Amino acid sequence: MFVDIADEDDPYVAGMEGISKLSDDLGIDPLEDIRILVLLWKLGADEKPAQISKEEWKKGCIKLQVDSIKKFQALLPALDTGFLDRTEFRDFYKFCFQFNRQGTHRTLDKDLVSALAPMVLKDRVSSDRLTTFADFLGVTKDESYSRITLDQWMSFLDFCYEVEDIADFDESTSAWPVLIDEYVEYLEKLEKK
Repeated sequence: MFVDIADEDDPYVAGMEGISKLSDDLGIDPLEDIRILVLLWKLGADEKPAQISKEEWKKGCIKLQVDSIKKFQALLPALDTGFLDRTEFRDFYKFCFQFNRQGTHRTLDKDLVSALAPMVLKDRVSSDRLTTFADFLGVTKDESYSRITLDQWMSFLDFCYEVEDIADFDESTSAWPVLIDEYVEYLEKLEKK
């Protein structure tokens, strides 16, 4: 099966083109269906961003006990993130950041974060929080937020879990990254309008 998705110039790696082909074979949209990322995470695709190696694939298929597209398709319902507890989900959320990096970059472009966060956090975080965070990233003029770090990415998840009501947020005792402080200021301005 790996041969079908492997890169033409490197038979030991399947990049985004191969992952898209796998998604097509499974009947899912890789740009909208989170299950392809869950599958890659469960297969153990963590050697390099945006790809899975032949070795990772083999180990993952053995672990998941899949050796055909039919078995992968049968596995799809179990790839819903709703089945993950908070600790597992946190690991998966971190994987999503790492997998979507480009080359040696240690950050994600804010536009990618704005698209990826709602897909990954759907049904885990209020849709309002996801929308306002994407809006905040879209309107901020602060160049330091044009690329989001792993710490900022993880802090957003923790913030969503820990601060359900913005009224409970106290910046003076906050240990959140400045990005979160400024996001809260943005929310407070919205509430005043």
